[in-house]
Amino acid sequence: MRDYVQLRIDLMRLPSAEQHLGDTVARSNAIQETLWQQTIAVTAKDNAMVPTGLFLQSLNEMIDDQEKRLAAVGNRLPTIVVMALYGVAIIGIGFAGYASGIESRRMRLPVYVAAILVAAMVLLIQDIDRPGAGLIKASQQSMVNAAAGLAAFAE
Repeated sequence: MRDYVQLRIDLMRLPSAEQHLGDTVARSNAIQETLWQQTIAVTAKDNAMVPTGLFLQSLNEMIDDQEKRLAAVGNRLPTIVVMALYGVAIIGIGFAGYASGIESRRMRLPVYVAAILVAAMVLLIQDIDRPGAGLIKASQQSMVNAAAGLAAFAE
């Protein structure tokens, strides 16, 4: 369990976590398989033990959580959505610039502010779409807490 938790923490600390994702998933699957085999062996001896049932439930949740994390990594904005986002931003800013240009009294500040706001929103959406990279990072505090809890137990 310690290896599994540390593996998950190390993955998110890497500068390019997506490049190491395949290796990490393979190692995670191997650890899960080992834990599952150990659970089967203990259950075969005495399947009425409450701790075994609790461990089995926790192991199932761990496997499900890995699948949720992998789904979150794979669920990205489609390229067409990003292209449409940029297209709408460019057209909107273009119309704002055009409207500003045909007026007799030119005030460029609102156009510049609108351009900066639109660009900031586009970049924010892209940053949120990639939680492991960029300025906004997904918190790994729960995994760090789990690692600290596991480290407190004697080997």
